[in-house]
Amino acid sequence: MSIDLSIIIPIYNEQENISVLYDRLKKVAINMGVSYELLFVNDGSADASLGMLISLANTDSNVHYINLSRNFGHQIAVTAGIDHCKGDAVVIIDADLQDPPELISQLYAKMKEGFQVVYARRNSRSGESFMKKFTAKMFYRILAKITSIKIPVDTGDFRIMDRRIVEVLKQMPEQQKYLRGQIAWAGFNQTYIMYDRDERHAGSTGYTYKKMIRFALDGITGFSNLPLKFATIAGFFVSGITFLISLYALYARFISKDYVPGWTSLILAVLFIGGVQLISIGIIGEYISRVSSNVRNRPLYIVSDSSCNK
Repeated sequence: MSIDLSIIIPIYNEQENISVLYDRLKKVAINMGVSYELLFVNDGSADASLGMLISLANTDSNVHYINLSRNFGHQIAVTAGIDHCKGDAVVIIDADLQDPPELISQLYAKMKEGFQVVYARRNSRSGESFMKKFTAKMFYRILAKITSIKIPVDTGDFRIMDRRIVEVLKQMPEQQKYLRGQIAWAGFNQTYIMYDRDERHAGSTGYTYKKMIRFALDGITGFSNLPLKFATIAGFFVSGITFLISLYALYARFISKDYVPGWTSLILAVLFIGGVQLISIGIIGEYISRVSSNVRNRPLYIVSDSSCNK
C-alpha cells in the first residue's frame, strides 16, 4: 500500500539520539497531515540502537526497521531503505540531528511545486572542525569541475525525492555507492533550499577521515574519467621531459664537450619516471577494483531482520 511520505534514517551506534529523533520526526509528520512511515536502517550498530528500534516498531505502526547483518556503510544502508520504502515522496536524513527534521515540511512543500528532487544546501556547518569544512568544500568543488554532470556543492544526503527518482535508483546496483551523484545523474527537475546545519546532538560521528577519503574516491571514480586521462597526460609529459634530457645529453657529450659523468641526474630521472608510473598504475587499479567488485555481482547488503513485511 502506497503512503505519502517515507523517511529513511540510517543508524550506526545512535542510541543517544534515537528517542529525540523519533519524537521530532513524528511531530513533523503529524503536523504535515500526511500518511507516513519512519524507516530506520540499523547498519551493524554495536550499542543498544537495534533494541530501541524494535521497541519503537512494536509500539508505533508507522515505524519500521531493517537490521543489516553487519556494517555495510552509510550509502548502502540508505540504499536498503530506498529498496524497501513505500512512500510517494522519500526523505533521507541522518540520525545525528545535524539536519533539522523540521525542515522536512519545507522540502515537501517545495517538491509539490513541481520538482522531483529538493535537496538541502548548507549555508553554515556548526560544530565541525576547520579541516573537515575545508576538505569537504574543496572536494565538492573539485568533483563539480571534473564530472560531466552537475553535482550540487555543499550538500549532503538530506533531501526529498519523488517515486520516479526512487525507481531510477533501484536500477543502479553499483557496489561503490555515491547516491548524491546518482540522483544528480538521474536528472529531472531539481532545486534546493538553504539551511544552517546544527551541531551533532549527542555521541560521536562514525565518519572517520579514512571513510571520507574512500567516499571521495567512490564519488570521483564513479562519475569522472579524468584521473585516467591524467595518467595518460602524465605519461606524455614524462616522455617529453625524457626526450629533452636526451637531446641535452647528446649536445653536452658531442658538441659542447662539457660532459661530466654522474649519477645524480640519472637517479632523479628514474625516480621521477617511476613515481609517475606508480601513480598511473594506482589510478588504473582503483577503476579495475571497482569493475571487479561489480562483476562479482554480490548483493549490496544482507538483511538479518526487518519489520517492513510484518
